[in-house]
Amino acid sequence: MPRVRSFPPVEDAHARILILGSMPGVASLRAGRYYAHPQNQFWPIVCGLLGAQGVPDYAARTRLLLANRIALWDVLESCVREGSLDAAIDDASAKVNRFKAFFAAHPCVSRVVFNGAKAEAAWRKRVLPTLGGRSAGLECLRAPSTSPAHASMRVADKQRAWNAALTMKD
Repeated sequence: MPRVRSFPPVEDAHARILILGSMPGVASLRAGRYYAHPQNQFWPIVCGLLGAQGVPDYAARTRLLLANRIALWDVLESCVREGSLDAAIDDASAKVNRFKAFFAAHPCVSRVVFNGAKAEAAWRKRVLPTLGGRSAGLECLRAPSTSPAHASMRVADKQRAWNAALTMKD
C-alpha cells in the first residue's frame, strides 16, 4: 500500500481556531488542496457559514478562512492507506504532524475542531499526550465529517453542528 502525505497547514499567526482532518483523500492529494472531492461538503458548509457561499476559487477559500482567524490542517503528516477512507488508514504507520511547533507559532489558537471521528481519535491518542500544559488551554470539539462517505446525516444538520463548532465568543 502507498504512503500518503498531508499538506502544509493553511495558517497565519492570528488563527484562533484550528480545523483538523485526518488525512486528505485521493482527490485532494491529486489536486494538491484540502477537500477537493466535489461531493465533500467542507467548503460549501464553511464558506456558507462565513458568509461567502459559492466561492469557487481555492485561494479565495483559504483567504476566507484566514480572514476569520481559522487555520486548517490534518492530524496525520503521513500514513499508509489504500484509497480515501479513514477506515483504510494503517494505524501502525501513522505519523502525526508537528503540533508542538504549530502551537508555539500560534499562541492564539484556543479551539480545535475535528472534521469527523477519525481526526479526533488520532488527536486524542497520538497528539494530546505530547502537548503537556498547552493542552489545558484548548477546547476540542468534534464536528460531523463533511466527507461524502458520511452521507447518513443531512447537510442542514451538519451545517448547524459546524456553526456551533466555529462560533466563538470574543
